[in-house]
Amino acid sequence: MASTTSDKATPERRAELLQNLAETKICFAEASKSLSHAPTLVAVSKTKPAWMTRACYEEGQRDFGENSDIDLVNKAKKLADLESLRWHFIGVMKKTEGDDFRRQARMRELTMVSNLHAIQSLTSIEDANIYNGAIPADRKTPLNMLLQVNTSGEIQKSGLQYMDTEAEAADSPLFKLACHIIEHCPKLHFQGLMTIGSQTESLASSERPNQDFETLKKTRDVLEGMLRSNPAFNGRWGDNEKLLLSMGMTADFEAGLRAGSHIVRVGTGIFGARRMK
Repeated sequence: MASTTSDKATPERRAELLQNLAETKICFAEASKSLSHAPTLVAVSKTKPAWMTRACYEEGQRDFGENSDIDLVNKAKKLADLESLRWHFIGVMKKTEGDDFRRQARMRELTMVSNLHAIQSLTSIEDANIYNGAIPADRKTPLNMLLQVNTSGEIQKSGLQYMDTEAEAADSPLFKLACHIIEHCPKLHFQGLMTIGSQTESLASSERPNQDFETLKKTRDVLEGMLRSNPAFNGRWGDNEKLLLSMGMTADFEAGLRAGSHIVRVGTGIFGARRMK
């Protein structure tokens, strides 16, 4: 897919953007043919201007993602007239010393976005409690939460430890966080798991199964088994008690879909390379 460096709202840049979106949707549909469920394409605009999100929306795209909570909140204000748009926050608000109050304020502001559909990067009980307490009283449905899992073991990546067996699951932070949301966060809905796999696995995903995706699927299976064993959790997690998987980005979203992903996140493939701030 072609990509220019300019993000000015020119007819040429708009045409390129929409061509990228159309080509992505063709690949998305082809890779989804064998699935028994209808997956979701999240267009991740990152540092791109709001006009590009609007242009994609006008072409029928409805789910959009942002890595930056600040960008998401600002774009949501500019695009408030797009009633069917659904925002997904897929970034991490990192903790910095002495900045906890400001971070919590940003988390509260994020939950004020009325069409925020999901946060795909939750990793702690502390943050779950903050989000649960911040959600406006007039929100009609619980906010979907996907827990981020570090499937590659790379120290530079965020995410909780994956699980191989139910024996190790009982004491795992991942299982404890899932249970906490179900039991103590009525304004949140534990919907599924998300991963950002390694570049090595991503580049090899056209030749062999992506091990990060397989690890997330195994973790999903273990976690579902644990949750189903508790009758008190019935009907309180996932989609009909099936956890959704968010795995696959621009370089490997087709492999993610073939592996059974429910959500793929495509940024560069649609919007072009991000601008450096």
